[in-house]
Amino acid sequence: MRVDLANQDITAIQADAIIVNLFEGVREPQGATGAVNRALDGLIGTIIEKGDFDGRSHQTQVIYTPQLPTPRVILVGLGKKEEFDIERVRQAAGSAMGACCKTRSRRIATIVHGVGIGGLDAEACAQATVEGSLLAAYRYQTHRTRSEEDMSLPDTLILVEREEDKLPAFTKGLERGQILAEATNYARDLVNAPGNFSNPLQLAESARKLASQGNLTCDILNKDKLEELGMGALLAVGQGSAVPPCMIVLTHRGSDPDQLLSLVGKGITYDSGGINLKSGKNMELMRNDMAGGAAVLGAMQAIDRLKPDVTVMGLIPCAENLPSGHALKPGDVVTAMTGKTIEIISTDAEGRLLLADAVAYAVLQGATHVVDVATLTGAIGIALGEGIYSGMVANNDELVKDLLSAASLSGERFWRLPSDPEYRELNKSSIADIRNVGDGLGGAITAGLFVGEFVADKPWVHLDIAGTCYSKKEGPYQGRGATGVTVRTLTELAVRKAGRAQA
Repeated sequence: MRVDLANQDITAIQADAIIVNLFEGVREPQGATGAVNRALDGLIGTIIEKGDFDGRSHQTQVIYTPQLPTPRVILVGLGKKEEFDIERVRQAAGSAMGACCKTRSRRIATIVHGVGIGGLDAEACAQATVEGSLLAAYRYQTHRTRSEEDMSLPDTLILVEREEDKLPAFTKGLERGQILAEATNYARDLVNAPGNFSNPLQLAESARKLASQGNLTCDILNKDKLEELGMGALLAVGQGSAVPPCMIVLTHRGSDPDQLLSLVGKGITYDSGGINLKSGKNMELMRNDMAGGAAVLGAMQAIDRLKPDVTVMGLIPCAENLPSGHALKPGDVVTAMTGKTIEIISTDAEGRLLLADAVAYAVLQGATHVVDVATLTGAIGIALGEGIYSGMVANNDELVKDLLSAASLSGERFWRLPSDPEYRELNKSSIADIRNVGDGLGGAITAGLFVGEFVADKPWVHLDIAGTCYSKKEGPYQGRGATGVTVRTLTELAVRKAGRAQA
């Protein structure tokens, strides 16, 4: 979608729809909403008075009018003023864009939510308005043959501001918001793609294409290279498939050779469970098991465009987990890159095996900080529910603080789980150094701590997104399907790392 900025009165702009807002409980519209109300001879005030609109969060009202150059006004609720923050800006923008999509409006003009009466930072509000709008307008349409609905989606978004002194901040926010939203939608596309369009080699080709469009360097470690490096855990997961495993290495270069942030994303492009075959229910969604890898690819796209002065290495270990005569079996013992031996209790606990070799490789390459992101366990959904919080296991309080600070801007939520030594005891094996499944309880914790066994003493955070990578219901800026969760948080973390290095 094209995104522009116009220094103009919202009542005078040519568009298919204009968007204005109102806080809950406000009886007399003010600011830009007040100007539109006056242009409509008090119609918005009448709608409020009659009780058809009260400004609740996510509430929208479409008003058709001949008085303005645009045929539609979309009124969106901001909720209670005392609860208003940047995430509410993002949600309001998404709710309004959702209403626009239903009207088949193509050219959308909007005020920037939250700057005037809301009193929030102008640049942050412009960024969140663009993010919410573009995320809400997303549709996965690659394999559709009937495109009438898709062809009617908005193609232009215009931020409208009458006061010139706000334009520089809005310009910065607009650019940043567009980069982050497009990166998130790129990750959504990868996750939503059917498994036969997204095997390890095809995902590697997507990474090569991404690197060629910017300034990232891309290296694909093929099966021979993985064998040379001793990545027995990664190789074991992929040995049941006709498509060989690989590992994607994308690098963004900063000026400080002593700082390397490594982002590691699980890239199981399809997960049948292997010999421990999953049940048939929702098996079609197991293409989502590369959502962590997609998030890292999306973050690397955004980092490449934002150019923070910090070196970031994105690693995506890729494999298909399929049953065959060559597949990994329960009871097998495999050797990871570090030389640590792993007893296989379940072939459906395969993601942690990929991550073990990948984080070990990151350390070998000089990573000073490691963040891995993966659809790792069903247990995280049992603990935290679906679509609300992602889980976190970590060995470093400062890195956790940095990540949560980044998440406060992205609107994404994470909950840190305990990592006491007693949990590590649950991963002990009687025939190998470690086993890939604990005793069945605390599964999200033991799975995360399994990965932590391979990061040496480097600051590390593990993010389990199994409950947040896919949405089964509509939200303000999230439809059904892949969410692209962690793309914006990981990008913001890299930007913050760069800012700290320059301070």
